Amino acid sequence: MNSTVTVHQIDERIARLVFSNPSHRNALSAQLLSALDEGLGALAAQRVPVVILGSEVGQPVWSAGHDIRELQHDRDPIAYGKPLEQVLRRIRAYPGVVIALISGSVWGGAVDLAMSCDLVVADHSASFAMTPVNIGLPYTTSGLLRFFNNLPIHVLKEMFFTAQKLDAQRAERFGVINRLVDSSALEATALEMAQGIAAKAPLAVAAVKEQLRILEDLQPMPVQAMEQIAELRRQACESSDFGEGLAAFAQRRVAVFSGS
Repeated sequence: MNSTVTVHQIDERIARLVFSNPSHRNALSAQLLSALDEGLGALAAQRVPVVILGSEVGQPVWSAGHDIRELQHDRDPIAYGKPLEQVLRRIRAYPGVVIALISGSVWGGAVDLAMSCDLVVADHSASFAMTPVNIGLPYTTSGLLRFFNNLPIHVLKEMFFTAQKLDAQRAERFGVINRLVDSSALEATALEMAQGIAAKAPLAVAAVKEQLRILEDLQPMPVQAMEQIAELRRQACESSDFGEGLAAFAQRRVAVFSGS
């Protein structure tokens, strides 16, 4: 496997976490996600106040999302205990600020990765496409809530129903992107933001982040509704449509869904 995660310690308060999987458009393989989880865990143990997270700048694809080859053996790659969900929880619980540094297109689960970060700095090549519907994969309630808390409902539906890209300009308008800059200024802007945060009281910043995380998670749901959602997801994950979606992707053809 040629996927890597590299930690660059910029100074004692700022680290850059770079992930790379160049032969598969920076896809989030299980190996890559495990390394991300390990890297974030190590930085959390060191109490590094600010982490800048992203792939290398200047590539056409920031991340293609899940490694589709691995889905052939996993009918529900976004369930609670799966590698992506573990990394998303790690970012949201990180005792400091995680800044997503985005250049290029962001697909599927990688959009959730970016949305789980505290701040997003991007250049004009950035775009965001939620593509699970292309392969028949139903998204989780927890995942949808992360988008529900950050996007107008009709924009959220557009993304999940059509799998079309949300370009950088619209993403900035809806608050997905905090800073939209030219590629030449991307890294300097992220670093300037990180330095500004790192100069503040880290315990106060961490306390505010945790309070906001708890407030976002206060979404009570009746047990019956949870059971209904679980059954709908089970049916979709076990459907022939999901198998057809994966086969079509592997064969580079348009999927023909039957609704069964």
